[in-house]
Amino acid sequence: MSSETVRSTPAAGRRTQAVAGAVAGLVVVIALFAVLFTVKAGKSNKSTDAAAPAASAAAQPSDAAQPSEAAPSADPSAAAGAGQPAAVETPAALSKAPVVTAGVGTVKKLTVTPLVKGAGPVVKAGQTITVNYVVATYKDGKTLESSWTTGQPISTPIGVGQLIKGWDQGIPGQRVGSRLQLDIPAALAYGAQQGDLRFVVDILAAK
Repeated sequence: MSSETVRSTPAAGRRTQAVAGAVAGLVVVIALFAVLFTVKAGKSNKSTDAAAPAASAAAQPSDAAQPSEAAPSADPSAAAGAGQPAAVETPAALSKAPVVTAGVGTVKKLTVTPLVKGAGPVVKAGQTITVNYVVATYKDGKTLESSWTTGQPISTPIGVGQLIKGWDQGIPGQRVGSRLQLDIPAALAYGAQQGDLRFVVDILAAK
């Protein structure tokens, strides 16, 4: 055996061992990358699965967002609507609009004159009345406003401070079915600018 052969054999062995070590190291690195990738993928899938129900729930409409039924109004006149009272049966004597004439002199105090006497229940303060009405200036009988022009009576609380004092003081105690002439001084109506007024009011219902 030559000296060359003796020197080369250990070197070849060392090269073989080095290559084998490198390959083993590479395998270990690849295995580590594979494990790391698998763990990350698992976490990603779990996150996606967890997010899916949340997204689905967000897509569903919330019960709280649904429109709710409006609460009933505490104001009877608001519940009926302006100029939109509950249906009432109009007595024959009150089926035609009244003719309002001028007064004489000035109105010293509230005066209530029944033009048609009703036979219905007595109106009480705090009730809601349904009426037709005409209002005119007292001194010349000029019509200022009338529910007859709209063809709709009105519903309003009476005797609770929501109306002029002439109505709140003059209508309670009268009977349903009555036609009343209310001569109201300015102080119990809309003041000096409007002056004394004459109302003719038909009481159609009270509840």
